[in-house]
Amino acid sequence: MRALLFGLALLCGWPSWAANRCDVAVPTELAEVGEVRLAYQSIGRASDPALLLVMGLGGQLIHWPDEVVARLCQQGFRVIRFDNRDVGLSTWAQQPPVSNLSYAALRYKFGLSVTAPYRLRDMAGDALGLMDRLGVRRFHVLGASMGGMIAQHMADLAPARVLSLTLLMTSSGAQGLPAPSPALLDLLAQREAPNRQVAIEQQADLLAALGSPAVHDDRAQLLQQAQVAYDRAFNPQGAQRQILAILAEPSRVDLLNRLRVPTLVVHGTADPLLPVMHGVHVAAHIQGSELKLIPGLAHRFQEAFKEPLLAAVLPYLRAHRRPVGLAQL
Repeated sequence: MRALLFGLALLCGWPSWAANRCDVAVPTELAEVGEVRLAYQSIGRASDPALLLVMGLGGQLIHWPDEVVARLCQQGFRVIRFDNRDVGLSTWAQQPPVSNLSYAALRYKFGLSVTAPYRLRDMAGDALGLMDRLGVRRFHVLGASMGGMIAQHMADLAPARVLSLTLLMTSSGAQGLPAPSPALLDLLAQREAPNRQVAIEQQADLLAALGSPAVHDDRAQLLQQAQVAYDRAFNPQGAQRQILAILAEPSRVDLLNRLRVPTLVVHGTADPLLPVMHGVHVAAHIQGSELKLIPGLAHRFQEAFKEPLLAAVLPYLRAHRRPVGLAQL
């Protein structure tokens, strides 16, 4: 009888225990990785299989929605999110900003070389170095937008370490794919601002432009999101350097063709920045990959699409999750 009561107590206490284990309000820590210092959070048990989240252009670790991180952790993953170099609380490069980003974009458009202070492959090395510092040998990777591009390099640099690859709203960088509108590119590159209020307004404008036309955004909510990000860290020159890193490598098709890592590609049909053919093209060049298209999804984690995104990603991650302990070997 005592054993039965103990078992019932455990069952009744399970939701609370799981919530505590997946508390996203953990301290942000710093790790020295080569020439950079990376800010990161680790949510979940160290003994669980690790899932590394890699954010996109100018995005900070806080741009992974807390509820999404918690749901991923509740699947039995140790979720690690971090600031890429040049954003958030990680190291900011000291090189001066490019004098004419439009000129660099024009060179990229015509297939000419673009000079950048660092490359996406360097950023992939940062992420791998972070996992080294955390003592995690093998892990899953989920990358969004530019983070998906970085994740492609990670799987190429260390295929034996990447247990699975999930690529959200990303691209192969190949020539000939549909381009975003010039107006959206202008918003993306418009990072300088004379004061805090203008910077927050600009970021809210960008968030609105990256959203789905099927969803009405609350302007006050967008401004609040932009304010939180600004007050944590604001580095417009860093975003410009990250854009250069993207422009400096026009195609990853050969890289994708040689990947043999289990891969899921998820893309929205209403993506204004990387139209849906970008995702289709990525999946077409990764042998054995799965492709899931989400109707109406654009280029943001909007509330209306969180459940469809999770419905696409969670079953895949569960299917590739290793038993506890094996992912660390």
